Amino acid sequence: MSRHVAIVTDSTAYLPRAAIDRHHITAVPLTVVLGDQALEEGTEISARSLAQALQKRRPVTTSRPSPATFAETYRKVAASGASGIVSLHLSSEFSGTYDAAVLAAKEAPVPVRVVDTGMVAMALGFCALAAAETAEAGGDVDEAVAAAEKRAAGTSAYFYVDTLDYLRRGGRIGATQALLGSALAVKPLLQLADGRIELREKVRTASKAIARLEEIAAERAGEGQVDVAVHHLAAAERAEALAQRLRERVPGLSELHVSEVGAVIGAHTGPGLLGVVVSPR
Repeated sequence: MSRHVAIVTDSTAYLPRAAIDRHHITAVPLTVVLGDQALEEGTEISARSLAQALQKRRPVTTSRPSPATFAETYRKVAASGASGIVSLHLSSEFSGTYDAAVLAAKEAPVPVRVVDTGMVAMALGFCALAAAETAEAGGDVDEAVAAAEKRAAGTSAYFYVDTLDYLRRGGRIGATQALLGSALAVKPLLQLADGRIELREKVRTASKAIARLEEIAAERAGEGQVDVAVHHLAAAERAEALAQRLRERVPGLSELHVSEVGAVIGAHTGPGLLGVVVSPR
C-alpha cells in the first residue's frame, strides 16, 4: 500500500465527478433540511428539487457535517494508505464545517491539516485541485496546504442573484446588511471577500447585471493562464451563454467548468443564480 497525502474537501466545492475520481479527492456532504427531512447534498437531494422547493417557498435550511462524520472519513482515508490528510473547506463565515473538521482532526490516526479556504463552490474546488496536484507530485502536507492557500489568495468569485431575499433569510449577507433597503430594488452583483459575501455593484436590470458580471470576470482573468468556472441554479441556458462568451474573451483560458450549484449554496442564493470563479494558475 503506497503512502500518500490525501485531500478531503466538502460537497460545496462542486468539483466535477471526473476530477474527484482522477485525483482521489473525498468530498464530505453537507446536509439540506427540507421541511422535516434531512438530506445529504449531492446524493439525496438534487439542485432541481431544491429549486422547486424554494419556488414553492417551502422552508429550507442547511447544516454542517458532524465531527463524527469527519472522524469516520479521516479513518477511512488513513486506512486507504494516506500518511497525512489536507482537509479544505468552505469559508467558516458561512458554515461550521471547518470547526467540525478541526474537532475530528484531533482524533485522526494520521496528521490532518484543516484549512479554512475562505472560499466556496469552485473557488474551493480549485484549491482542492491545487493541493491534489501538489500531493501527486510528491509534495508533503505542508506543501499541499501552501499550494491550496496560494490558489485561494489568487482566486476571485463574483455572482449575480435575482434577489437578495434568500441570502437575507439565511443570514449570509454579511457586510451588505446595511444596504438591503436599497439593494432589494435592483439587481445585485456580489463577490467573495475575506470569506464573506459583499455587495460589489447594484445594476438596474438583469441583462445589464449579467453583462457586467462577464466584464468583471474577463478583466480579472487578464491574459495569463487561468481556470474559470461558471455556476448557476435553474439558469442553464444563461450559464452556457456566459461560458461561451468567456471562452471568446479570455485568451489564457486553461480549463472552464460549467455546473449547477448544489442544494446547500442554492438554498441561500435562490433560483436564477449566475456565478463566475476566476482562478489564475
